Amino acid sequence: MNEHRRKSIRLKERDYTEPGAYFVTICTHKRAHLFGRVVDGEMELNALGEIVREEWFRTTQVRPYVELFEAEFVVMPNHIHGIIWIVAPDAVFRDLPVGATRRVAPTTEPPRGPAPRSLGAIIGQFKSLATKRINVLRGTPGARVWQRNYWEHIIRNERTLEAIRRYIVYNPARWAWDRYNPDAIGPDPWTRDIWRMMQIPLSPTEVQL
Repeated sequence: MNEHRRKSIRLKERDYTEPGAYFVTICTHKRAHLFGRVVDGEMELNALGEIVREEWFRTTQVRPYVELFEAEFVVMPNHIHGIIWIVAPDAVFRDLPVGATRRVAPTTEPPRGPAPRSLGAIIGQFKSLATKRINVLRGTPGARVWQRNYWEHIIRNERTLEAIRRYIVYNPARWAWDRYNPDAIGPDPWTRDIWRMMQIPLSPTEVQL
């Protein structure tokens, strides 16, 4: 299939610049094991994995409207899981003097790529910066590191948030059942249960994140 003709997997009705918590999974190109290995239930990062980790958390330095937490991120041999919090999409404009406005040059060209300050823009920049550093280190200019797209889920309540946090923390320990492990011994029932939980609508007493 021509990758440039793939349909977007994002929700058409969702504004991905909205504040919220987003659970994200990004896989390597062809799911190659690039970032290290799992030993005795713990992830041992190699130099490429360390680059990925550094670039993930550098996101908050260049995007003040993003929050990331150590317990909500893991690098695995061929993929990463993380929670991205968009807390204030307009934070980038807060350095303007009182009463000032930011002027944008008019254009007749339709917008291309993800919207500025959106989840897609955040992930795109992360992937780009990590790719450049990785290819410099291994001497492979222009080589692909990541799959073209990514998987995301909008976290809507505390119940799901806590379940996903546990999934991230224990992901290395459950590598033997991981869907991205080519040598997995079987499907992980925990993953199935979390997926079902994410599909449950909010109850009348739950507060949406």
